[in-house]
Amino acid sequence: MSLWKFFLKIFTISMMTFGGGYTIVPLIREEFVHKENLIRDDEMLELIALSQTAPGPIAVSTALLTGYKLKGRRGAIVGIIAAILPPLIIISILYYFYTWFAANFWVRAALRGMSGAISAIMIVAVYDLAKASLKEHKVISALILIAAFLTSMFTSINTGLIILALALIGIVAFRYVPEEKKP
Repeated sequence: MSLWKFFLKIFTISMMTFGGGYTIVPLIREEFVHKENLIRDDEMLELIALSQTAPGPIAVSTALLTGYKLKGRRGAIVGIIAAILPPLIIISILYYFYTWFAANFWVRAALRGMSGAISAIMIVAVYDLAKASLKEHKVISALILIAAFLTSMFTSINTGLIILALALIGIVAFRYVPEEKKP
């Protein structure tokens, strides 16, 4: 895949996706794992996990790491530019037409409708990523997933600390617990 084609794919995904990084990441995964077959699914899950630990938007981090995986440093730079450019263009346009957009009934209705669709996309994304992540070590992975959810829902502990603690638990568990037998 050429750098230009990579740029166009990330740019298009970023331009056409609303709802933030967690709606963009599954589309990047779909494009480069399932459609183009350029990255293995387990590698992409590792890139996604790594992109969640980096500061900044997850969509940009995922595009950067995907570009780096495919094309090295130049791919990483192209990934960043392709992921950042569409929101920058949209925000620049909205800046000049904000008053009109804010008062327009149809724009407000469309945005309200998209929020429901974005929720559905987020649920599907979480399901797909969880399903792929739970292929090995199903019990321990499920317990870590549930612990992360419950801790973040019912406590005010910083999400970064939750991720760090559960990452350490995962490292210890996956290193010292034998792999479960598959039926």
